[in-house]
Amino acid sequence: MDTQARAARIKLVAFDIDGVMTDGGLHYTDDGHELKTFNVQDGLGIVLLKRAGIEVAIITGRTSNVVSCRAKDLRIEHVFHGVGDKGAVSAQLLEKLGLDWSELAFMGDDLIDLPAMSRCGLAIAPANARPIVLERAHMTTEASGGKGAVREAVEFILAAQGKLDAAFAPYLAAQ
Repeated sequence: MDTQARAARIKLVAFDIDGVMTDGGLHYTDDGHELKTFNVQDGLGIVLLKRAGIEVAIITGRTSNVVSCRAKDLRIEHVFHGVGDKGAVSAQLLEKLGLDWSELAFMGDDLIDLPAMSRCGLAIAPANARPIVLERAHMTTEASGGKGAVREAVEFILAAQGKLDAAFAPYLAAQ
């Protein structure tokens, strides 16, 4: 099955955080607080997905209050921190939502993401993903994590489903 046909079936998109929604850098203040930089265009992409009726999840191996804040900003309901087995968590979420593996797109960049990526309908890797992940992805974005990769993947999925023009319409109508 080609990548566009895979994308046309997607009803849930799950994202890793570090290296996907961020550039993978970890920044700490002197008092130990973690800082992350998120791309606002990626954030609007997630809003577009949700408006198109596609569920969104975050499944990350680390536990971070910063991620909780970002998820709250974007109104992402399905957020999983400290996950060692992303395949198992994905399976539980799919069951809860009554979806099949073929309806899941998973975007990851490193080894920990492969258990979910190897089973999902559309495995997406940002340009900066590890080579072993790039080899196994159905789609690789031109952009790197934290630099618009999420938005690129979102627009591809929405285009494959014929929903991209409708997603853009409210913004273009204001011109």
